[in-house]
Amino acid sequence: MRERVTMADVARAAGVSSATVSYVLSGKRQVAPETRAAVEAAIAELDFTLNTTARSLRTGRSSLVALIVPDIANPFYAQLAATLQEELRGRGLHVVVCNTRARRDEEQALLAEAVQQRFAGVVITPFRLKPRDFEPLVEAGLPVVVSADVSFGPIDQVTPDARAATRSALEQVAAAQRRRIAMIAGPRDATGGDPRLEQLRGLALQLGMALPHELVVRGEHTREAGATGFADLMSRRYRPDAVFCGNDVIAVGAMEKAHELGFDIPQDVALIGHDDASFASLVRPRLTTIRYPADQVARAAARLLAERLDGRKVHKSVHVKAEFVARSSV
Repeated sequence: MRERVTMADVARAAGVSSATVSYVLSGKRQVAPETRAAVEAAIAELDFTLNTTARSLRTGRSSLVALIVPDIANPFYAQLAATLQEELRGRGLHVVVCNTRARRDEEQALLAEAVQQRFAGVVITPFRLKPRDFEPLVEAGLPVVVSADVSFGPIDQVTPDARAATRSALEQVAAAQRRRIAMIAGPRDATGGDPRLEQLRGLALQLGMALPHELVVRGEHTREAGATGFADLMSRRYRPDAVFCGNDVIAVGAMEKAHELGFDIPQDVALIGHDDASFASLVRPRLTTIRYPADQVARAAARLLAERLDGRKVHKSVHVKAEFVARSSV
């Protein structure tokens, strides 16, 4: 039987200390490029792998991080998962993706499972959870990072800074001589209401525009909701000439319904999404949207989680800047 290669073996082969090997693997400290290259070459030559089982026995935690999202079919969350896994791999951590279908009972069950199974951490985009739902995880000392538009209290969080991008979107709509704006928003019982709607409404007022309550329709963050919402809006006596959507998935559903009903985008109505999912530049017309970069969100979440695992006690928030992306649907 082949003898297991240790971190000390790698250190000897690379001519460095075991601590340096640990830094290369964990990413906790900067390592000179030539030193990193020597360590990586030794790892490859010796076929070294981290003994995560031994570490789990020692720390009482697994090497798994739960990524809990409302809709894994949304490319935004697929990108989030891919980047988070890449960022955490160097620490010997592995990401398990959990799809809640935006259901509160699924969200609660997955949080409870993460505590019971002693996961290394949780990264979550909650949809219908409340701040109190995270209390058992905090009490258990389980590192948690929330990615959300609204605050969840004293807990690590990644949140968007989309004000400037939303204002730019409204200015683009105004420049196209659009005045009757509408929104296909999320459901009323989503956590924290719908901050994207409230931000859009407030900025519209500042620019001398209006987003009346009668031009807001609600639904889940799905293509079906986008199609239903668009048909509803365009059946009104005073139809909107610009429709903002809670995310790009909703916007694609609205675009499909527009084609079905014979409305031209953008001649009859402008359409604006949110997130800049991978398909946004592929649909026709190409979707104008507010880019919330999933890769940057994942990197910020990974940093926050790593800091917690390294002993940081005080909660911390990171704001990720959104960007307006003008394409051909306005």
